[in-house]
Amino acid sequence: MPKTAAYAAQNAHSPLAPFSIDRREPGPDEVLIDILYCGVCHSDIHQARDEWGGSIFPMVPGHEIVGRVARAGANVKNFNVGDAVGVGCFVDSCRECAQCKAGEEQYCDQGMTGTYNSTERGSGAPTYGGYSTRITVDQAYVLRIPESIPLDRAAPLLCAGITTYSPLRHYGVKAGDELAVVGLGGLGHMAVKLAVAMGARVTVLSTSESKREAALELGAHAFAATRDKDTFKRLGRSFDFVIDTVSGEHDYNAYLSLLKVDGTMVLLGVPEKPTPVAAGALIMQRRKLGGSLIGGIRETQEMLDFCAEHGVASDIELIGIESINEAYERMIKGDVRYRFVIDIASLENAA
Repeated sequence: MPKTAAYAAQNAHSPLAPFSIDRREPGPDEVLIDILYCGVCHSDIHQARDEWGGSIFPMVPGHEIVGRVARAGANVKNFNVGDAVGVGCFVDSCRECAQCKAGEEQYCDQGMTGTYNSTERGSGAPTYGGYSTRITVDQAYVLRIPESIPLDRAAPLLCAGITTYSPLRHYGVKAGDELAVVGLGGLGHMAVKLAVAMGARVTVLSTSESKREAALELGAHAFAATRDKDTFKRLGRSFDFVIDTVSGEHDYNAYLSLLKVDGTMVLLGVPEKPTPVAAGALIMQRRKLGGSLIGGIRETQEMLDFCAEHGVASDIELIGIESINEAYERMIKGDVRYRFVIDIASLENAA
């Protein structure tokens, strides 16, 4: 196959720049996808700058991939050439452990194979992500994008969407529940949309009063600014669930105080430093503190179908690949509503 145009980081300190990679011809169980759009996740920045350690360079980021099937292997039954498809955060797993067999591949005992910054099972070759024009993926790890979802706005659903949908489902959020969403970024805005679609009454909690209007426009029923310390007193024991999307340092105990008896707080963000939790914050009201990591293929498809049924899609800013380094800096400042998505057609001209 001819060289595939891409954008890559050569090391932890270099800006992303044009790069060329090899994509294999699809095997019997694989599809070759012409990538149309790729979302930009904050984890792309962390890994491209080796902020989590263990980064593999050169690195082609991107795990919110949407495109169309260009070629399909002889054994592929679920996808045809021209189908709109997606690829999320992983492209393989062991397929044998209890989690994989249950459709929870994200918790694979041997570790899922990341769409980028990982190594392929068997060959050990590095995986390269969606800041590229093509990708070859086993059909078992490919999602079908419903026709009613705009393809550019579908891309962030493959990470931000499933990261918020999975805990809402797993922890049993239902119509009539009082739910607080902490933070209104890429994850937070999807948590609001999905929880509202599920019938919950949603309150957005943010440090910034300026987010009030945006929260209500997204469908939230209420908003509270957490810089006002009276907020925690006023809203104490108000919520059945708190979905915490924030990765910056903050006091978990304060947010736990907002839960009713038997309430549940779910962590989706990953602060750089461990955050202490007082036993009393859990014990006194029999509260629960949990976490969640993306979702498996089965649940991700369920999420996409749910979004199609309820008219849910990500709010995005479409950019050309030449703007990716500027987009990274803007993301660090929180200057995006709410997800950057790369128009991959721009890569052909930039490479």
